[in-house]
Order: sequence, then C-alpha cells, then structure tokens
Amino acid sequence: MGHYRKIEIMDTTLRDGEQTSGVSFLPSEKLQIAKLLLEELRVDRIEVASARVSDGEKEGVKKITQWASEKGYLDKVEVLGFVDAPASVDWIVEAGGKVMNLLTKGSLNHLTHQLRKTPEQHFEDIQKNIAYAKTKGISVNVYLEDWSNGMRNSMDYTLEFIGFLSSLKVERIMLPDTLGLLNPREVSHFIKLITTEFPDVHFDFHAHNDYDLSVANVLESIYNGVSGIHTTVNGLGERAGNAPLESVIAVLKDFTDYRINIKENKIFRVSKLVEQFSGQHIPANKPVVGENVFTQTAGIHADGDNKKNLYFNDLLPERFGRQRKYALGKTSGKANIIKNLQELGISLEPEELSKVTQRIIELGDKKERVTTEDLPYIISDVLQNNSISHHIFIEGFNLSHSKGLKPTVQLKINIHGESYEEGASGDGQYDAFMQAVKKIYKSIKLPLPKLINYHVTIPPGGKTDAFVETVITWDYGNIFKTKGLDSDQTVAAMKATEKMLNIIDKMGDSRGLDLGKKKEVKNNPEQDKNSFYGNEYRAIAR
Repeated sequence: MGHYRKIEIMDTTLRDGEQTSGVSFLPSEKLQIAKLLLEELRVDRIEVASARVSDGEKEGVKKITQWASEKGYLDKVEVLGFVDAPASVDWIVEAGGKVMNLLTKGSLNHLTHQLRKTPEQHFEDIQKNIAYAKTKGISVNVYLEDWSNGMRNSMDYTLEFIGFLSSLKVERIMLPDTLGLLNPREVSHFIKLITTEFPDVHFDFHAHNDYDLSVANVLESIYNGVSGIHTTVNGLGERAGNAPLESVIAVLKDFTDYRINIKENKIFRVSKLVEQFSGQHIPANKPVVGENVFTQTAGIHADGDNKKNLYFNDLLPERFGRQRKYALGKTSGKANIIKNLQELGISLEPEELSKVTQRIIELGDKKERVTTEDLPYIISDVLQNNSISHHIFIEGFNLSHSKGLKPTVQLKINIHGESYEEGASGDGQYDAFMQAVKKIYKSIKLPLPKLINYHVTIPPGGKTDAFVETVITWDYGNIFKTKGLDSDQTVAAMKATEKMLNIIDKMGDSRGLDLGKKKEVKNNPEQDKNSFYGNEYRAIAR
C-alpha cells in the first residue's frame, strides 16, 4: 500500500449534513459553503444535494454548478441519485451536474425488505442506470446503503455486489456505516477483507457518529486501504452526525503519513460560517473548533524536539486559523471590509457586498467595534433578509421599563401599507411587545404562530457592547426559526419577530389568504413538507 498515498476528502455537509434535524440551507448559503470548501479548504469533492428533492434544491445546485464550471471544479461536485432511471440522471443533468452518487442496497436485509427484489434484479437495474448515466455524460460513484449491516449479516451478498460493481468500472465504491453501528475492530476487519480482495478499486468510507467512534473508524479504514473519506463540517448529519471534517483532518495530519490537500488553517472560519448558516451551535468543548479547547494551551510554545511527546503541542490553535481579530466599523470603507471578507474566504455578489457594508456601518454606529467574529452573524443576517419580503415592518416603538412597574410598549406596525398601533404591558420588554403584536393581529383576525424556543447568543470575543443574536423557533403547523441581530437584545428579538410576520404573510399567500384585508383565516397551517413554503421557508426563517 505504501505511505504517502493520497487520501481524498469528500465533504457532504450540503447533502448529508443538511439532514440534521432543523437544518436547511438557502441556495445562496449553499453556494457560499461550496466555494469555501473547494477554494479555501481545498477538499477534493463535495456532495451538494439529493436529486428530485424540490425545485428550490435544484436552484441551489444550479448556482453551485454554474460557479464550479467557470472555475473548472465541475467534476468535484456530486449529487446523490437513486436507482430510478431516467429520473435522477435527468434531474442532475438539468441542474448542471456531472457526477451522480448512486444509492444502492448494500445489505440483503434492505434489498429484500425495502425493495422486495432479488440481487439479480437489483444488479440489472443498477447496470441500466449506470449505462443511462453514461449516455448523458454523467460519471457514477456507487453508495452501498447499510453496507455495515451487510458485512455483519449477509457478507456473501455484499462481497458479490462489490465484485459486480468492480466489473462495471464505476469510479468509486462508497461504503457507508449508515446506522453508525461499527466499532474500530470491525471496520479494520471488513475494510482489509475488501481492499485485499479488490486491490484496484477506489473505496470511500462514510462514517456516522452514533457511538462517538466516527473518527476512530475513519482512522482504521485508512490504515486498512480505503482511498477516500466522507466528512461534514462540525460533524453535522442526522442523529449524532457524520465524521467531523475538522477532527478527521487533524487526525490524518498527525497520526498518518498519507497526503491530503486540505488547507487546515482555513478550518475554523469555515466551521464558524457553517455554524451560523445551520443554526447548530458548536459545543464549547468540541475538538479543534470549540470555543474552549485551546484555553489551557494558550501561551504554551511547543518545544520542537518534543513535538510528538505532548499531545496538545501538535494541536496549536494557529494551525487551524484561530487567532486573528480585525476591528471593523463605520469608518472601515468597502476595501477594508472586502479584505476582511477575503481573510474569511468569503466572496459575495456586489449587491450582497454593499448590503453587508451598509449593515456594518449601521452596526458600527451602535457599538464601538465590529470584529471578524461578528462577520458570519452579519452575513447570515443580510443573506436571510434578502430572501424575505418586507410587506410588514415595525414603523415605530417606545419601550419603557421602570422599577416596580411592568414593562410597557407603544407599538406601530405597517401591514401592507396600512398602519396599526397598540399599547401593551408584559412580564418583560419582549413579552410586552408580543402582547401588542397579538392585539394588532387579533384586531385584523389573523393567526400568529406559537413561540416554542428563544435562544440568545453573543458572538465570541464579545464585550459589553457586543452584538446579540436572538434565534426564535416558531410553530405554525410546521416548525421554523427566525433570527434578529442588534446591539440591543430586545430589538434583536423584535427583528426576528418582524421576519416571522413576513414569513407567515407569505405562507398565507400560498394558502390563498388575502392578508392585506381583514378576513377570517381557515385554521389549516399544515404544509406539504416538500412544497416551497414548507421547505424553503424553514431555511429562510433561521
């Protein structure tokens, strides 16, 4: 096998990572993450979507494939497809893609109970799909879904299947531990068996983290001959997530001699932006990217001679791009802001850039310092604002909070050009604001969603003049999140609520309600999960 062979990293944050409960990226966010993964981090391949999910998903893939084809990266962009020729292949062609990752059954159990087919029928279907893909200029990698159970319980079938695929000369055979149930010893045994029997095939290993063993399993798979590894940024993914990119890279660099392309000093910035876009906060003690993991090593300088003796000496924060801060503010000017965005590896469209610049200037008026840590929050806020209509907005408010008295608010909201004014008191300033909103909506006979979670975050490094990001989760038949960003916590929550009002307004339009007029609303908030408003708005709302 030899040392120094190259290990491919395929990142599936945008496909498998998006299966994290409550995570749905906007098309503009998907493009931003794709750019960072391929241009900044230099991962070898990215999996960006599942075919046939929705029109919104197709738009997101088109954005990525258009950019990738201009940059010469199109062969690095992959889409999950199904054994359903011609549907998945045609979807990928329409989205501008060139590579399909075909999902097939890696265990006899899945094949007989889910597909109700014989191995011969399945193999024949797969052969047809691959042949059709080739006529359309699409190259094919193959996933063996439930491969780990296949190796445990129906090894003869799984090995026969791998033999069949190797005869078809597919680009890569991808071995997922779909349910995250393998331990390192089993991974070592199964992978060695397969790579010894099929030495000329490129195998990828796809780990899940249900037992917190994903990184250990990845390491064993590499020691035993796989050529590629699948990861997600911050370990996003359904249930306990996938193998986290940041940990896998650190482990490969420090414990093996294999070559990888990754620019590891870009890891932290990508991690923080994905944290923002996904709304999934990184635990403070998460290796490599967590807020606290380098506190004990601050100020400790590695002694070069002992570099391998002390574990923490290898994991110096500078390796992962973790020690830069730039002051930004109203005097920054566009050039300075562009430079800071470039430092973060972010390239925005001109219109988005001017909105981010404007937002930095506005926020700089409210607080002394805008730091690099604040930028992902600001960009996320601006991109999401771009995606929401603004037919409803807060025209004015007066909040008062006096000792011994309940907080009160006088509120004026403009709904489709008509102003409504109400006063209310509440248990806190935000509660008073919501009571006033409820009065206004009751007066025009429109329903409001139920608030089910309220989460306040201050960007890292924030002082007393820091920004506050408030993320509110709402239930309106389907669950969605909105976020507000301001130097004042109550105002941030009000901005998140204003976004919510515009989203339910749009949802109302989709249900045939005329929300500009006073009209009784049918109480049927259930949305088709794949419809535009059911799916896309969950993303927009965060």
